[in-house]
Amino acid sequence: MQRSLIHRSKRAAIAVIGSAVILIGLVLIPYPGPGWLIVFAGLAIMATEFAWAQRVLDYARGKYDSWLAWLGRQNICIKVLFSLITAIIVVATIWLLNGYSLINDWLHLGLDWLRSPLF
Repeated sequence: MQRSLIHRSKRAAIAVIGSAVILIGLVLIPYPGPGWLIVFAGLAIMATEFAWAQRVLDYARGKYDSWLAWLGRQNICIKVLFSLITAIIVVATIWLLNGYSLINDWLHLGLDWLRSPLF
């Protein structure tokens, strides 16, 4: 009985931790850095207890590798386009989260357009 409770508690903890890591990774995907690596780490955490997570991890890793191979075969214009789209997403998100307004306030620039419309 106690062994079953410990096992269920361990599975629940792994599910919660793995899910949190996956969500953090999903938020970080558009940004330069390890977004996909964090998603894969969260899936790997969950795969220690859940067979379906291992299947999703294998599938996602294969699709990611295919995507990188496809992007690597494209000409420079397509690569630059994807880099620009990524940069636009990063700049827009920082603006929407009021990141530029903080710098505006710290440096006393007085540029109201740096303030996010959400705050």
